[in-house]
Amino acid sequence: MAKYYPVFLNIQNKKCLVVGGGNVAWRKVCSLKEAGARVTVVSPEFCPELEKETGIERIQRKYGTEFLKETVLVVASTDDGEVNQMVYHDAVERGMLVNVVDKPEFCSFIVPSSIMRGDLCISVSTGGASPALARNIREYLEKQFGDEYNEFTKLLAEMRRKIISEIKDESLRRDILQRIAGLDMLDVVREKGASETKKKMLEIISEKISMR
Repeated sequence: MAKYYPVFLNIQNKKCLVVGGGNVAWRKVCSLKEAGARVTVVSPEFCPELEKETGIERIQRKYGTEFLKETVLVVASTDDGEVNQMVYHDAVERGMLVNVVDKPEFCSFIVPSSIMRGDLCISVSTGGASPALARNIREYLEKQFGDEYNEFTKLLAEMRRKIISEIKDESLRRDILQRIAGLDMLDVVREKGASETKKKMLEIISEKISMR
């Protein structure tokens, strides 16, 4: 079993290719779109969901290496094993990241089971040993991390920009950033909402600065 290096990949405005036209391919297209990629999907046929999907390039043809041009990441999700393997080998030859769905032996990367709460992303992987276990853990975590994390991460991003631009002392910045990210702040979000939490964070910033 391969060992994987966990990493979050920036594919904003980068071309990603999905080979396949079924429901699984559609889900891959959606997740790539959500990450800001420029998505091209190639298949002789498309499922209704892919037919209706907007903001992507659809090419109704059989796969060929010409579609790999300027591509940084490739996902193969056809019902033809030979085509999937061809995509894998073609991509590897060109130094591209490639994933053949449900075939870890034909992957240079695997996609973890993830939950998103605003800018917070929690990903779970078993390295391909048991996707079902990863999914079960993700479903458990979904119950632990509610929608309040959306507001919390937005506030933290706003406060971080303010702190970095206004406070030059690195140790003070680090101290404040650590303090406002505390779970007690999350309780304020839950109980009093985002506006009250922002006020509390600003009070903490002022207090920390005055103590220096």
